[in-house]
Amino acid sequence: MSDPHPTERTDSGDAAGERKDPRHDDRPAIRLDDVLKLAGIATTGGQAKRLIQAGEVRVNGAVETRRKHLLHEGDEVEVGDEAFVVELNDEADDQDIGDDELADDEAGL
Repeated sequence: MSDPHPTERTDSGDAAGERKDPRHDDRPAIRLDDVLKLAGIATTGGQAKRLIQAGEVRVNGAVETRRKHLLHEGDEVEVGDEAFVVELNDEADDQDIGDDELADDEAGL
C-alpha cells in the first residue's frame, strides 16, 4: 500500500524532505515584544502585547500578531509612523559599566 502522505522535498528542508524548525535557527534572534520595549515604542510588556495583538505592528511589511515572533538582523519593523531595522549585537562586552558601578552591583547597592 502506498503512503497516503508522501514526503516532499522543500527548499527549507533537508534531503529527506523534513522541514527545518525556524525556532532552531542558529542566527541571533530577539522576540518582537522585547524589540518594541528596547526601541521605546512600548514601555511595558503588556503595552507591547496590546500593540501586537491589535495588529498595529508590521514585520517585513506583514502584520504580525505573535508577540514571541523571533526577529533577526535586517528585519524591518513598523508601528504607526515609526519604522526601524533590527540590528543585533552579539557582544555582551559593549555595555559601559564602570568599575564603581560593578562594585556597587556586587555590594547590592
